[in-house]
Amino acid sequence: MRWTGLLLVAMVAVLALLQFRLWTGQGGHRSVAALQSQVQQQVRENTGLEQRNAALAAEVEDLKSGEAAVEERARSELGMIKPGETFYRVVERDSALSDTADPAAGDGESP
Repeated sequence: MRWTGLLLVAMVAVLALLQFRLWTGQGGHRSVAALQSQVQQQVRENTGLEQRNAALAAEVEDLKSGEAAVEERARSELGMIKPGETFYRVVERDSALSDTADPAAGDGESP
């Protein structure tokens, strides 16, 4: 009977140790939850990058195949115009007033 009680105490101690390692140790419940969270975050990031890559691939294909895209980029990014065209710059009235303000005044009011 004495050995049975001692064996029972030893088995409960081993069970408690295994449960402790299951919940707190490496590869335990917390580690698995943290890894699952990282996987979900990486999946979201990969989805965004795949969409970006698809947009860039479509833009590259458009640039390779058509003149219209090249012309549009040259106009918008480089400010280029065709021969015979006249370039007009439209300036907003508010920004024109703030550009003409005296920078030495320092109070930010218009003259």
